[in-house]
Amino acid sequence: QFRNLYEKAVNQKGITGEQMLGMLERRLDNVVYRMGLATSRAQGRQLVRHGHLTVNGRKVNIPSYTVKPGDQVEVRESSRNNATILSARDATAHTPSPSWLEVDRDALRARVLQQPKRDELVQIQLNEQLIVELYSK
Repeated sequence: QFRNLYEKAVNQKGITGEQMLGMLERRLDNVVYRMGLATSRAQGRQLVRHGHLTVNGRKVNIPSYTVKPGDQVEVRESSRNNATILSARDATAHTPSPSWLEVDRDALRARVLQQPKRDELVQIQLNEQLIVELYSK
């Protein structure tokens, strides 16, 4: 799976490592986490798999789905009163959302504004060039 991500990143313009990180950040399960609707990425993945979300009005249940700038992600009408989603939203109320994502926590929706930038992607020390070197062999 990671090799497939590498292959897609190689075919895009820009620095391969940054493209890989951007693609990981734009996965639907991660976007749900960044929206504050899940307290962990694993919980975000489960919400997506259980069909609680839509992208541009269409139900998507694939956690690895990559959102694009302009996409709108929101909780389905039938899931708006889900206790797990509402408690996660309340627990993450003071967590700021990234600048590439416009989040409306009350409406349980977000719009992807742009591609994520490298400086706002990873809060840990990471040398993505080492990953690129591993898969380029």
